[in-house]
Amino acid sequence: MTKAGHRIGALVAVVALASGAFTSGAQAAPKSIVFGAAYASPKTHTGACPVTVTLSTTVKVKAPVALKYQWTFSDGDKSKIRTYRIGGKGVKTIRLSTSLKVSGDAKGWGAVRVAGPAQKTSKKASFTVTCDSGDENSGDVWDSVNTSLDYVDADSTPTPTSSPSPTSSPASSPSPTPTGTETPLPNLVQKARIAFERTTTSKCPLTFKLHGRLEGIPAGAQSIQYRLVGAKDWKTLNVPADHGPVHNAVLETLSWDQESTTYSVQIEFNQASKLKTNIIYYFECAGPKGSTQIGVAADDIKRDAGGSGPIAELVADAMLESVQPVSGAQIALVSKYAVRAPKAEIKKGPVTYEQLYLTQPAGLHVDTWSMNGSQLKWLLGHATKEKGVLTPSAGLRYTLTDGKVTEITLNGAPVVDTQVIKVAANYILAGGWEGFPQWKWPNNSVAHNGPDDRGALASYFGDHSPVSAPEGDRVTVRSWAP
Repeated sequence: MTKAGHRIGALVAVVALASGAFTSGAQAAPKSIVFGAAYASPKTHTGACPVTVTLSTTVKVKAPVALKYQWTFSDGDKSKIRTYRIGGKGVKTIRLSTSLKVSGDAKGWGAVRVAGPAQKTSKKASFTVTCDSGDENSGDVWDSVNTSLDYVDADSTPTPTSSPSPTSSPASSPSPTPTGTETPLPNLVQKARIAFERTTTSKCPLTFKLHGRLEGIPAGAQSIQYRLVGAKDWKTLNVPADHGPVHNAVLETLSWDQESTTYSVQIEFNQASKLKTNIIYYFECAGPKGSTQIGVAADDIKRDAGGSGPIAELVADAMLESVQPVSGAQIALVSKYAVRAPKAEIKKGPVTYEQLYLTQPAGLHVDTWSMNGSQLKWLLGHATKEKGVLTPSAGLRYTLTDGKVTEITLNGAPVVDTQVIKVAANYILAGGWEGFPQWKWPNNSVAHNGPDDRGALASYFGDHSPVSAPEGDRVTVRSWAP
């Protein structure tokens, strides 16, 4: 810059300072652009390739402002210039990140160059990758696959312009476990659950999808790292800038066979909070030792003389939770044959796999069907003293008088005859083989991709322990059919 340029710049700075343009409460505003530390995750990697490396830095700017920036790399590549309009007032701290897919041995760096409202370049985020193949590589061995921006202070929302949104699907290449000496990644996900969707028959070999439901993701496009608990490498989920308060995506597609020793899955996220999802069990390909603890019971959970009561209600609750995210089921029903007497009782304290097996030894997969209110009342009215009642999940309550449903509510509201309800049950009950009629009405099949009912109960204990006994009062029998 010329001396005249320096004088003009100094004059502008003095005028701005005098007018208070860079003052925001007690927080000192940056002169124009202030970068924080730059880091790579992982900083070094030795192992399988390709691998995903995430580069990040922070920048403070004074809002409102249109922030124009691009990533530059040591191999000469540059990303497109992106513009984010940042609203509000005062100093805003923004985190900028980019993900690199590295396919061969590499040693390099990335930095952010801001083109507006001032021109400045961040510190370099350096990384080293050594692939275990030992092959020599030539030419480009990495590409930027995603860039994102999010607020460190979330008091306003950035608005991207002229910047394409990344796809909402997991990256095909994993990235390695970061070392404990690196700066933790930001808490991009506040709450997360996974759901099971079987894509083959219920027995083994088995292929299934894990659906993720992620909540609390900051505004703007994000790059989220996750992995199966117990796995070595991280994978990357690219979330588009226009995501809502809840983002849904298939995180994994897995296959288990007769040789598998795995019977549970859980997802963890590479962020400072060490967030983990619920755990999902499936026992048709493998099972743990009988003494393996699955969860904890806060009370004795018993089966009454008619085969209903607290334990039947618990089984119904677990079945509903296991299939509701994928099928949209509203209730679940179980007969007394779903819980086995006299051993179908779970004692207060640690709950083992052996106790679950004694409660539900068959391991029947859970399906979802639809029926209207009139059909549901007709089905429930087939209860007798000998075959017992159909026990519902929480939310449904009904009364039987002389073999007819005289009162029935769903979530506190009366069920009307024309109301369509999605109902989950094991396929044996729905098929008409547990003493109740077959659930066969035109076009009423909804989903046949749930887990086994024993796995559903284990998942419920794994996610909700200590588990209290339900009241056992969802069905009232005033008198049996004559």
